[in-house]
Amino acid sequence: MSSNKKVIFCKKCVESNQRFLGSITHNDKKSERKTLISFNDEGIDELIFMDCVATLYGRNNLKNIIFDATKEIFIPITVGGGIRNLDDAKEIFNSGADKIAINSQAIKHPEFLTELAKIYGSQSIVVSVEAKKKGDRWKAYITNGRDQTEIDVCEWVKKVETLGAGEILLTSIDNEGTAKGLDLELCQKVNDICNIPIILSGGIGNLDHIKKVKKIINVDAIAVSHMIHYNLYKIGDVKKVISND
Repeated sequence: MSSNKKVIFCKKCVESNQRFLGSITHNDKKSERKTLISFNDEGIDELIFMDCVATLYGRNNLKNIIFDATKEIFIPITVGGGIRNLDDAKEIFNSGADKIAINSQAIKHPEFLTELAKIYGSQSIVVSVEAKKKGDRWKAYITNGRDQTEIDVCEWVKKVETLGAGEILLTSIDNEGTAKGLDLELCQKVNDICNIPIILSGGIGNLDHIKKVKKIINVDAIAVSHMIHYNLYKIGDVKKVISND
């Protein structure tokens, strides 16, 4: 596991007009850039732009947002949503993204991950895993948690590692948006079988939630949104907690 523990700000679009949660609208470019510059200055490690309804609406048009975002900041950026083929990936990388995140297309066509890894390297490929508990196991979901597959999350994580994924973005659908903490059991299960870095997401609402997961696993990275955007906590405070052993 990585020794460089990261705090990542995740911006999610869940509407047809590309309005981002935990953010201002993409049309307010001056405010957007000011926010991102402040994150850069405060030491955020990475940014994730995730268009959660891109597959639903059949779109892949975050490139202009990414291009604008990278003009004045130097934070690694991951982009996900609507990346269905090599041309989509090329367009996103050419717009300034450092990594891409794949979920639905990876499940539908696992060989796509291998193709991407061969071209861009595993370090640039993040597999987004949306997990929902069913009984005593977790199933992988696609299209932003709308559609269940019959794929076991732990088995899927092991598989994508062999296919060329360099990182896992693990999100608990059950806990996402609740601010009640991570699914600790899910985090531990996946951590026990995964040999590549994991970004933990879904439910982090305060610093105690980070402390709790650190008691059971070696945390590589966390993805947060509203607790930073709405100034509930300073980025530096979050980084201290995740880095303090």
